Amino acid sequence: MSAVQLERRGGTLVATLDRAPVNAIDDELLARLDAALVEAERDESIAVLHLRSAHKVFCAGADLALIRASVATPQGLERMLATVQAMQRVFARLEQLPCLTLAELGGATLGGGFELALACDWRIAAHEARVGLPEAGLGLLAAGGGTQRLTRLLGPGLARRLILGGETLTGEHALQMGLVQWSVPRAALQSAAQALAERAAQVPRYTLAENKRCIALAAAVPGEGYAAEIAATRRLYQNPETRRRVTAFLDKNAAPTKEQA
Repeated sequence: MSAVQLERRGGTLVATLDRAPVNAIDDELLARLDAALVEAERDESIAVLHLRSAHKVFCAGADLALIRASVATPQGLERMLATVQAMQRVFARLEQLPCLTLAELGGATLGGGFELALACDWRIAAHEARVGLPEAGLGLLAAGGGTQRLTRLLGPGLARRLILGGETLTGEHALQMGLVQWSVPRAALQSAAQALAERAAQVPRYTLAENKRCIALAAAVPGEGYAAEIAATRRLYQNPETRRRVTAFLDKNAAPTKEQA
């Protein structure tokens, strides 16, 4: 079974993350997601790309086995950096799609999972969801574009609070801070997200594309921060304290649960 299931609903392409139990990001999931983005990019009849999860968790971030390998050997570090660079490329493609993109966040959306959601135009979360970039607590940073997109979204003050403090927020609190645009009870999430997708799909794709282009121009900032994320990640993974923290985290979470961060 593919890690990303695709379904067409009128002008909406629904991409469902399906890598049990927590949709951990690995090379296969990224490749499947990228293939879905290529389809959305090329098919001009697609007005909306709707990202959701087949599981309670939307996406809990990078695969733990990949993280463990990254602190064990120099080769592991290089593989992790290659994966993070792939995340940057895929998430940038998602951000630049000419159609509207919607992330439906039903549960934990942390680290790389939240970076994925931040690359979308719209985010709707369950009240019960947990969102955030907790990497600083491991001695790391959100290098899949998280430091850049969160800062552009909220400004440097709130970005420093959330990123440096490693805060995770409920869907309701995320709405109050502007991290998501809607928050509803989990029982109503699927129908609410579908209604948003159907509403957006009524707008011509070329209109969505032109509006997105103008919004992006208004928010444009130099792109050096993405390269800085990679360089900083290399330095952080080589730090003994980071390796100690990551190893302790991995040992504590040796048996992943559906609510794993």
